[in-house]
Amino acid sequence: PAVSPQAFPLPSLPRRQPTVLVVCGPAQNGAIGLVCARHLRSFDYEPTIFYPKRSPDPLYRDFTTQCEKMDIPFLSYLPTEVQLINDAYNAVVDAVLGAEAEAAEGTEPCAAILATLRHIRIPIVSLDVPSGWAAEAGGSGDISPDVLVSLAAPKECARRFLGRQHFVAGRFLPYDVRRKFGLDAPEYPGTECVVAL
Repeated sequence: PAVSPQAFPLPSLPRRQPTVLVVCGPAQNGAIGLVCARHLRSFDYEPTIFYPKRSPDPLYRDFTTQCEKMDIPFLSYLPTEVQLINDAYNAVVDAVLGAEAEAAEGTEPCAAILATLRHIRIPIVSLDVPSGWAAEAGGSGDISPDVLVSLAAPKECARRFLGRQHFVAGRFLPYDVRRKFGLDAPEYPGTECVVAL
């Protein structure tokens, strides 16, 4: 979540207002998007959340409540006219589908969201796995994010990522998990929780 100040520093944003649209799906990646929105607000960005299919999971409901208490607005619908999104926001955070959500790709509201995101011209920041991509083997989806933030460790699909910046947020990955999967953790400078690859 702290990657936005690294990838999109406030002074570099093209719009006067530091607006960011966070698009959240119904599963774990959507919950991560809610946490991302909270962090963006803490770093003086102005996030807006689109979360059309809210999870009944109590933890995810708590994340929603935290965002509401931070006065982060929620959109009731995602404009299908992509120019409205391109004109209103500096970037879109893609937290629609994660590594676990291949089956949800063709279902609503995910299919309609992906159809809209395919035409976005402002930068897209995908969390963990770009929505519509197969996490492991296979081809990449129609979304071409500018920034990928891999959570814990890059997934196999990150090899196909051709955007401008790739970050990993995995500083606190337990040693036994790193050993089990043979992960070589990068060096995290100072107190950073995110590092550019």
